[in-house]
Amino acid sequence: MTDELLVVRAQLGERAALAELLARWQVPVWTYVRRMLDADRADDVSQEIWLAVVRGLPRLRDPERFAPWLFTIARRSVTDRLRGEYAQAEERSGAADAAVEDPAEAMVDRAALVSVLSDLPVLEREILVLFYLEDLPVEECAYICRIPAGTVKSRLNRARRLLRDHLEEKGYRP
Repeated sequence: MTDELLVVRAQLGERAALAELLARWQVPVWTYVRRMLDADRADDVSQEIWLAVVRGLPRLRDPERFAPWLFTIARRSVTDRLRGEYAQAEERSGAADAAVEDPAEAMVDRAALVSVLSDLPVLEREILVLFYLEDLPVEECAYICRIPAGTVKSRLNRARRLLRDHLEEKGYRP
């Protein structure tokens, strides 16, 4: 069954359709959030996202646009969490430097990539995650981030350059 049909059925009140949508998209949403935050915060933010989805699903006008709508909610939730944490860190220390630390991953290459991704600025990290790790096209990245497609392309270019520089800095050569 397609996402579009599941959305329509869920909008009509069919709980099984909503449960199937949740089951189908739970891992991709959590993975996106995890790539932007650490695991503990990813769990909390994912729950917030699914609450927003359940509340907002009846108002979704284009069921075929479910995935971009879902990732827009996810992006907004991650941004809100980061914004709140940055504000709290600034209040506590007087500085806006709140680094996100990732726990060590089982595989060394994955750990290095996760570490390098967490070193990138949030906007560039977000574009890399959406485009490469979530396999979304430029147009959907633009829709989710509420920016023009040209800006997505320029952020991708900058993000690739920053990623390459960070990897070379850590001793990885292409």
